[in-house]
Amino acid sequence: MLFPTAEYGIFFVFVFAVAWGLRRHLRAHKTLLLLASYGFYAFWNWRFLPLLIGISLLAAAVGRALQTAADLRARRALLALGVVLAIVTLIAFKYVGFLASAVVNLLEVMRLHPGAVELPEIALPVGISFFVFHAISLIVDAYRGRIPVRVTVLDALLYVAFFPQLIAGPILRAQAFLPQLSKSPDPEAIDAARALELIATGLAKKVLIANFIAGRLVDPVFESIGTHSGLEALLAIYGYAAQIYCDFSGYSDIAIGSALLLGYRMPDNFDAPYLAANPQEFWRRWHISLSSWLRDYLFIPLGGSRGSTGRTAANLAITMLLGGLWHGAAWTFLLWGAFHAAGLITHRLWAESETTLARRIRATAGWERIARVLTFHFVCIGWIFFRAPSMEAVLEFFKALGRWNNVPSISAALLLALGIGLFSQRFPQMRRAELRQRFSRLPLMLQGLAFAAVVLLIEALAPQGIPPFIYFQF
Repeated sequence: MLFPTAEYGIFFVFVFAVAWGLRRHLRAHKTLLLLASYGFYAFWNWRFLPLLIGISLLAAAVGRALQTAADLRARRALLALGVVLAIVTLIAFKYVGFLASAVVNLLEVMRLHPGAVELPEIALPVGISFFVFHAISLIVDAYRGRIPVRVTVLDALLYVAFFPQLIAGPILRAQAFLPQLSKSPDPEAIDAARALELIATGLAKKVLIANFIAGRLVDPVFESIGTHSGLEALLAIYGYAAQIYCDFSGYSDIAIGSALLLGYRMPDNFDAPYLAANPQEFWRRWHISLSSWLRDYLFIPLGGSRGSTGRTAANLAITMLLGGLWHGAAWTFLLWGAFHAAGLITHRLWAESETTLARRIRATAGWERIARVLTFHFVCIGWIFFRAPSMEAVLEFFKALGRWNNVPSISAALLLALGIGLFSQRFPQMRRAELRQRFSRLPLMLQGLAFAAVVLLIEALAPQGIPPFIYFQF
């Protein structure tokens, strides 16, 4: 059930109406949302619904036990048990085939020929990386004593499975979301104008920009890179930068807007990432819920930046390698993580450098603008590893960048889509807030009619078919 479809629209309107009708009966209200979330997930593949429920029950049981256990040794044992079981489940479904293939390749390199090996093929449950991270968040937050309310089974189940974020985030923190489930949502506190704006802009990003760029530029080039020129390859890199931003931020916008209409707040997931002036700032702006999760649950427990320069670099490398592998069981994702680790380490060394040359460059009036351009192109190079289906395809892509044998024809519509996808982030947030404030003063009937008109316009302009969101594969 994709967000930009009539099926989701009907589903959401039904859930919205019934959920608000039950808001004075909190347990029934949350039960309805939980059943709707399970129905939403079962629409994708009902066979993996027991896995989702099992991971949720694990988080609930361990979280409740951690809130009552007083003995430190018992608490550490519970923490280890819960986290290990969650991670083992993720590895079993997502990484067994990749790890087995890596072992076979290593044996081949060592000339220990294992012969014909039948590698396991395990179907990947949609959204498993996200709901496993939610389970870990609940367990760790309960261990750290950061959940200010009592963990209940119903709340834990709903927290892990809440349908707006279930498939592709944003990743919610148990310490922030469970308190919201402890009380009935207040209709007076709902910012309907912001919710409708988020849903409308999210639909436009996905349907009008991301899908159009993918079909007209990115997919044709990446699927047959050997037949394309260097300029086409370069445009495809910029195109993918625009596509993945509009695709994923569009999903996040719709998810946040949907949750807000139901009375629940989610964290912002993007903050104009292509305006970042260095790799560290990029990760503070891109997929914020994941980057902050990796920082708080992995990088800081490893020691963060409290140790030596070498130790900090090692912690960054481990964090980004695992972050890359979280996106997919492939060498390309691992290399993408390594590429960003190298960027973060290099930036840290540059920022801490006290050489005369480094200080003069950093003090230059135009350095920030140059840094933004450099950071954007660093990120774009990284997208090659992220998008390419194999390491062979990565090499072919870099070879293609050296072929400048023809000039392709690019339509005005495609250039416009690229421009909007990449540069709409420069639209001032204060101006956007001002427009939203004006919209909120309109009668609710007019707000609804305006929103419906925008949705119909998007539908009329949309290309045929709605491909799944990119992050659904993770």
